[in-house]
Amino acid sequence: SCTPFEAHRTIFNSDGSKQFVDAISPYLVPGESLFVENRNTPICPSFGEMTTGNRPADGGFLIIEGSEYESFIQDEPESKRFIKRLIGSEEFINGLDRYCLWLVNSTPSERASMPKVMERINGCYRDRLDSPDAGRRKLAETPWLFRETLNPESAIIVPAVSSQSREYLPIGFIGRDTIATNLVLMIPNATKWMFAILTSSLHMLWMRYTCGRLKSDYRYSRNLVFNNFPWPELSSDEKVQLEEGANRILEARLENEGSSLANLYDPRNMPQNLRNAHKANDAVVMKIYGIEPSMSDDCIFAELMSRNKAIISAIERRAARRARRRRNNRG
Repeated sequence: SCTPFEAHRTIFNSDGSKQFVDAISPYLVPGESLFVENRNTPICPSFGEMTTGNRPADGGFLIIEGSEYESFIQDEPESKRFIKRLIGSEEFINGLDRYCLWLVNSTPSERASMPKVMERINGCYRDRLDSPDAGRRKLAETPWLFRETLNPESAIIVPAVSSQSREYLPIGFIGRDTIATNLVLMIPNATKWMFAILTSSLHMLWMRYTCGRLKSDYRYSRNLVFNNFPWPELSSDEKVQLEEGANRILEARLENEGSSLANLYDPRNMPQNLRNAHKANDAVVMKIYGIEPSMSDDCIFAELMSRNKAIISAIERRAARRARRRRNNRG
């Protein structure tokens, strides 16, 4: 229960107050001894799958820094169609310019016709071949490619590490013209209503309780945070409301064009129109989940954990029924 009462278990709050409870969960909040486990697949698979971006594993040779970009395409004009913007957490949050050679659909003759590009490919080839790691040496067979080659039409991007001082996790969309590195997480072909839920204070609260930490910063985990997140059942009307909330947030960002996400989501510097857009979106998400705004963070987390366990129990029951049917069919 989230209602404090006299008991032999006590939670000491940061403000110096005490909370008497019948049980303390592993997250140091009132509740049962339940915790999220590493899951390789999401408990709500219909809401998409999260993956890491692309590992270059290139020794830096396939990457073009922002300061090199103009001179590189000036020296090798034909390479421009094979260059895409590159983002990891640092580039995404701070709005830094970085690029890469993306030669996935290039032919041998096209690559050979670009001497500057071949210099980079040769450098990557030597770096991979000299590696003590057998898997990386194997990549020397395709030195013009990143280790992974994920490039969806669109994707939601979630930084792998984000400052604990931010009220909201700065997430966003990328298109096919941008390549995500393994320092961000991505949900290919995600929708705006998914963005609205993921950027909400509700999901932020879930992340704070379940994620790992890098020093004091949040380290978003696909297996712990996203794969265990209890998505709600949504009507068509609710999806429309969420899309409207997402649009308001994205429009507020555009109204502050030129400011990085680091500046926009600095709690000391967050523009009022962006904050208002987030608050309006939060209200919609809370209503969809049936959570009262007056509920404490601990109680909200307890509710989300209850939903998490209910979904997992349903998954296990379905799996047990399938197993029984297979046994009966064999019999």
